[in-house]
Parts: sequence; structure tokens; C-alpha cells
Amino acid sequence: MSEAVLIDLFGLTLNSQKSYQTLLKTLNAVRSHHAAKAKFLCIMCCSDISCERKGDLDTYELETANGLSALLRDFEIVSNPSMAASLYAIKQKIDEKNLSSIKVIVPMHRKTLMKAFIDQLFTQVYNFEFEDLQVTLKGGLLKQSTEINVITTQELEAVQNEIETYLRSLPALKGELTIITSPLISDIFIHGFTTRTGGISYIPTLSSFNLFSSSKRRDPQVVVQENLRRLGNAAGFNVKKFYRIKTDHANAVWVMGRKEPESYDGITTNQRGVTIAALGADCIPMVFADPIKRACGVAHSGWKGTLLGVAMATVNAMIAEYSCSLEDIIVILGPSVGPCCFTLPRESASAFHNIDPECVRLFDSPNPYVDIRKATRILLEQGGILPQNIQDLMQDLNLCTSCHPEKFFSHIRDGLNFGTQIGFISIRE
Repeated sequence: MSEAVLIDLFGLTLNSQKSYQTLLKTLNAVRSHHAAKAKFLCIMCCSDISCERKGDLDTYELETANGLSALLRDFEIVSNPSMAASLYAIKQKIDEKNLSSIKVIVPMHRKTLMKAFIDQLFTQVYNFEFEDLQVTLKGGLLKQSTEINVITTQELEAVQNEIETYLRSLPALKGELTIITSPLISDIFIHGFTTRTGGISYIPTLSSFNLFSSSKRRDPQVVVQENLRRLGNAAGFNVKKFYRIKTDHANAVWVMGRKEPESYDGITTNQRGVTIAALGADCIPMVFADPIKRACGVAHSGWKGTLLGVAMATVNAMIAEYSCSLEDIIVILGPSVGPCCFTLPRESASAFHNIDPECVRLFDSPNPYVDIRKATRILLEQGGILPQNIQDLMQDLNLCTSCHPEKFFSHIRDGLNFGTQIGFISIRE
């Protein structure tokens, strides 16, 4: 049984007694079938369907109108001329109730269009079932025709444009967009680390500047893309030339221009105008820059990647590909979980203890506290990066992501539906 039921009345016209009767019968049938188990009953329409003009109706018509008014109180009505705005508002209500099983009752001729909007605004977290909206009276309230199974490229573009236009109109949540930068990085680069403020993601653990979408999260790609568009405008980079790592919690590095691996936790480039980014939500997003050879890189380093040496793998890729010198490479460690909140089983923590005993607290306990930032700095210095060229303690960079929910996303704190911040860099054109 569906947890939520959505009735699409976007083509509704109430211009006769038969129209009122048809709508009344339709809604009564839906309520009778779903009200016992559904937690959310919703009507989506493009205009007000409340019964007005009651003074102009005869006794029978007035009874029908009153019956419809009473019935409508059992439904949440979302009325907006924009399909994108209506469905986004409905999605918010569904997410507030943490529902995922949704039945959509829709006229046959609108089913393909409805699916096109849903594909854009929802992720695989949700399970949709579609049912044809039945119109039983001749000359009923909705245009009824055969199902349209194919949507044209032009129609799909119109759907995408309507959604994008609506999302651009939404206000920023949780404050202004904030970008943390480092004075060590030369002005020939555009770079920074994002926080969680200034975006449009509204789900509590994703709010508001989430920059990653997946099949396991409720934030659709279109919302993440709008957040990214706002970041590009604020930072000054081209979002059409934006590349994220494909995380594997390992040490593979993609050198742009070469064949792209299936997964990688580092990227390097010397191409101007291309922005590369590392994800982070407790793991360390790192930015690398060589102002002499005009090359840069990013890396994602969790505890596994730290032990596998992803930081130095990124450095070594820059040296091998662009002839960078160790003494010229700047490395900035973005916000990550601190040793106050991150524990590992003693067997795994022992590898960090072997790097340096100061990387582990309460080593004799079953789950010692581990400092992946300290371990990363030590490994970079051992690899030849100058200590003064590593920045990990400036301002907000060294704040623990788990301890600061007002600033950062955190997998450890928020669980599986966590948001993602990034570290990014590009060479100015």
C-alpha cells in the first residue's frame, strides 16, 4: 500500500454540475481506497478548486458543492501554474513525513509528462506507482485521450528549463554561501572549500549546500546542480567544465587528458578553465597547487586513503606529468573529522600508531581515537613536501566537521543521508 497518494488535476475545469459530480465521485473513491493506510493524500492542480459561487447554485447543486468542500478537507491541495513548483512543494511535504512509496493517479495523456518531471525531481529512494485517472461521466472534468508514451526532445528540454528556472528562483537557506580559501594558493588559481550554507537543499541532513547526489539520497541531481551553479557564480568558474572525483577510498589518480579510470580519489590537471573537486563529509578534501608549473590537483582522503597514500600519489602524479618540483607544491587540507570524534578498531588504528604515536589517542582501548589530519601531514612531509607549504590549521580548515553542524556536513554525525561539501581548484583562463 502506498504511503502517499497524489492526484493530478492539472487539466481540471469545473464549469458544470457534471464536473462537480465527477470530481466528487473520483475523490471519494480515492479516499475510500487509500485513506486507511496512506499518510498523505494530495491533489495537484493549476488553479483553485474550492467551491465558490454557492449563492448561484440550486439546492441539489449546493449539496454537491458542499459535499466537495467537505471532501477536499481530507486532501492537501497544492495549487500552482508551474508543474515544477507544484511537484517540488509536494516533494517537500513527502520528505517532511519521510515517505518513499508514492502512488500517482494521473490522466493517461499526462502520464509521460508527469514521469519526466518526477525523473528530474526525485531519486531512486522513492518508489512510484502510476494509476490512470478514471473519468466516469460523459463530458467529465478532464480531457481524456490515449496515453502518450514518448516525450519529444523539445518537450523534455521544456521540462528541464521549467525546473531549472524554478530552482533558480528559490532563496538560499541557512545563511549566505561561504567559501573558505587559503592565502598560500596563488591568484593564478581559483580555489576554495565549501560549507553547508547558501544552497537550496532543504532536507535537514542535506541542508543547504549539498554538492553530491546519489541513488541513496533524497537530493536530486537538479538541486545539486543548482547549488553548483551558485558556487560557480560566486567563485568565478565555469560549471560546464567541472569534474568531481569518483570515490573509491583508495589511491588511484586520474591525470586529465589520459584515460579516465572507473574510480579514483585524486585528479590532476594543467588545463586552464577546468575545475576539479574532491568530496568531503568527514574525509579530507585536499587541494594541491604548483604556481611555477601552473598545475593543480585534488584528492579525497578518508582513513583508508590516508593509509594507502592518496595524498602523495596525487603529488607524484603532478611531478611525473607536469615536471613539478616537490618544493613548489602547496597542499591545503580542507575541513574533516577531528580526533575528537573519529574512532577505529584497534587493529586499524595500529597502522596510524605506526605512522606516529601522536596520531592515536587511547591506543589501548578497543576503539582508539585517530587523527587522520596529523597522519596526512606527516606522510606529506615524509614524501618531501615542505612543512610550510602544508596548511591544515587555518581558521575554519581545522574545525571538526562532526562537531560543527552549523558549518559542515558529517557522515559520522548525520548517518547515511549525509550531505557533501567539496574542495575545488582551477587554473584561471
